[in-house]
Amino acid sequence: MTPEKKKQRRLRNLALLSLLLLAVGGTFAFQAFNQRAINDRLNEVDINVGGRVHDYYNRDTENKDVFVENYGERPIMARIRLSEFLETRQRNEANFTPLVAGTSRDDVENWTTWIPSAGNINDRANNNPSNAFDQYASLIFGWERSGQDAPWYMPTFNHDNLDLRTAAAGHARDWIEGNGATDAVTDGATHPGDGIDAYWSANENFDNSGPIWPGEEVTNQTAQNLQQDRAPMTMNQWSNLPNEDKIGNFWVVDHNTGWAYWANRLDSEQASSYLLDAAEMTADIEDKVFNGFYYYGIHVESGLVHPDQHEEFLNDGEQHHAELADLLHGIQNGVMFDDGPNPLPNEDSAPAAFDFSTMRPGRIFTMAGEQYRYLENMGSGNHMIIRNGVITNIPLTQHEAELNTWRQALAPEVQAMIQPVSVPFIGPAILDENIVWEGGWRWIMSDSSLAQFPDAAADITQVDSGGTPRAFTLSVADVLRLSGPGRAFPNRVSRVGAGNLIWWTRTLSSQSPNPDTGWLVQRARPDIPVAAGELISHWSTNSSGAYGGMRPALIINPAN
Repeated sequence: MTPEKKKQRRLRNLALLSLLLLAVGGTFAFQAFNQRAINDRLNEVDINVGGRVHDYYNRDTENKDVFVENYGERPIMARIRLSEFLETRQRNEANFTPLVAGTSRDDVENWTTWIPSAGNINDRANNNPSNAFDQYASLIFGWERSGQDAPWYMPTFNHDNLDLRTAAAGHARDWIEGNGATDAVTDGATHPGDGIDAYWSANENFDNSGPIWPGEEVTNQTAQNLQQDRAPMTMNQWSNLPNEDKIGNFWVVDHNTGWAYWANRLDSEQASSYLLDAAEMTADIEDKVFNGFYYYGIHVESGLVHPDQHEEFLNDGEQHHAELADLLHGIQNGVMFDDGPNPLPNEDSAPAAFDFSTMRPGRIFTMAGEQYRYLENMGSGNHMIIRNGVITNIPLTQHEAELNTWRQALAPEVQAMIQPVSVPFIGPAILDENIVWEGGWRWIMSDSSLAQFPDAAADITQVDSGGTPRAFTLSVADVLRLSGPGRAFPNRVSRVGAGNLIWWTRTLSSQSPNPDTGWLVQRARPDIPVAAGELISHWSTNSSGAYGGMRPALIINPAN
């Protein structure tokens, strides 16, 4: 590829963000600059590929939300890096003194790169100039709120991937819109909102007629950030994860360079979880300046590339962590291992391209426009698979109609492979109060517990030549036998639906005369992280919402 074509295919944000904190006489105000971003087209055809870095900031509450949105039509990979600056001046002094010698407020390029310790993202490295800031500034990473869903945001109106500005809301200011000012006064917002925590919520709209903010004169509706699968971590911590957990919706920081990488492809109309959620000054800063002044800033660089161009992140002349290439390759492929001749998990392929006999349980694959998780080889050429994502807003009581609708919309070559089954759409009940759990948090029901409910224990999905070729919902008995090391669901997190969504089993949890509750697979909850993948039983069978629903499964036979 020629350098010019390579440039045309490259999508990149070079971002500048300054958080300015100025204190006088014991009181302080907080102001932020947002990113300076460059978004080039990825190719020469007219396909909109682009990303925007969002910065929501409020100086009164010190809320600070930094994340990446993909507003384009193709997936992207993202990274962000922070650097810091602090200077102080007593009232009897004429000049400010920088915390780190050789740095200056007006030259953000020489600010001190934030470097965490190898084992703790919340602790700056001891053997690095970054450690000087530990005493005075505390950075809060990731997003967790007890009992709350992932936050909501207003998608960017600016879909011009040659526009350098990004989405700066509240007291944040875009570097270009604010003319690069470092006076803590100049405005430069480019996006609606006042920057407070949870400013946006579900089903809100904003009309950008005018336009009021840079971009298209349209009305946007709020969208939801991705729920983080786990808190941001360092590369060393990432290295210790099992392979099946290494790719997902979370940030991984290379503690050699300070670059934080989103550990998954960011698909069209998705927004990452927060890398940075707050930047708080400690009490020590007041002791240091007493009745004087201080100025604190954070500078953010960001890089966005198409997955095919992930080597851009490696070929930048920096000394990266030895395993970064593995991480980037895993993000590109959507998986950390190679399991034979099958197409990569994110590569949409025709059914004929797959050799299901070589697939390992739990393997993700994309076939004829749908992404699935491979569950098991059932013998005689039959294979059980399940949709990787959850179809939301569908209660258990509507599964029969909705499963048929979903199946009929599949590609004809997929429909031709579907095998007959005769399982119920809503199956026999298991009463929760009689269950003994094994293997940790509501993970596996003991054999003796399940044996109390023989009808439900026998509700196992198998091929039945006397049945009908159709889609079905897994029973609790199915989920249990597919859970465990080497199986389709090797751990609790793997049972959660893609996008951190709840999904129904077909097993009830109450009996006549009022069989009105059923069993579900729980998502990850911020207040109870270990709840991810647990089996819960208290939901009404008429319940539905954006947080969960139906996860269709199939038995297929490619020889048909």
